[in-house]
Amino acid sequence: MLKLDDICLTFHPGTVNEKQALKNLSLHLNAGDFVTILGSNGAGKSTLFNTIAGTFLPDSGTITLDGRDITKLPDYRRSKQIGRLFQDPLKGTAPHMTIEENLALAYLRATPTKSPFSMVSKHDQEEFREKLAMLNLGLEDRMNQPVGLLSGGQRQALTLLMATLVTPKLLLLDEHTAALDPATAELVLELTKKIVAENRITCMMITHNLASALALGNRTIMMADGRIVLDLNAAQRKGLTVDDLLRMFRSQGLDNDRILLSAE
Repeated sequence: MLKLDDICLTFHPGTVNEKQALKNLSLHLNAGDFVTILGSNGAGKSTLFNTIAGTFLPDSGTITLDGRDITKLPDYRRSKQIGRLFQDPLKGTAPHMTIEENLALAYLRATPTKSPFSMVSKHDQEEFREKLAMLNLGLEDRMNQPVGLLSGGQRQALTLLMATLVTPKLLLLDEHTAALDPATAELVLELTKKIVAENRITCMMITHNLASALALGNRTIMMADGRIVLDLNAAQRKGLTVDDLLRMFRSQGLDNDRILLSAE
């Protein structure tokens, strides 16, 4: 479904600041896979997402999504097929626009048969309301309020809904609960599991939380220095503990990363 073959990406080549961010990275995902991604700061996790989403174009290698080569496709064209959430709840929404307007923008942008300048119908508006009600946050009764008035957790839940309003082929979650308090983070994670499972979305989620990495999805990969150093399928993950993962980190020479990872 998603294939990355021999991806290389270097920042500031030929300068004193040259950094090879992705090194001959290959990764194949099947449709419906939910992959959790671990690694320290600078391991290349967000760079990988930016390359898949089209923010960065690789120096070499190919990216194929659902059988189509998207290696050189611009990011705005990929956004119709790839949904994304960031760590910062302020990203992904327009704060001065209403909840309904934000949903309408997301819906029109991701719908191949509609123009971004189209009008949404009353039927569309009712569907927005029904989708919001599924979040159990009362947002369906606040559709005319600016998004800027929402809490961080409410905005992240809304962004999740916007990213999946039209089911994407791939969903990228870049530590999307890291900036939330524990109770709100748990709520957003539960919503994530529900939406991904119900729509059978192929999903990749970056996390520093080892427990979440083992509990969510069907596969876990570990990155270091721009490479994938460990790839665990469902059978290999079964029965693993947080301590087991920490030992695997140490076996890769990443013992100093322990402080960056949460077992909570």
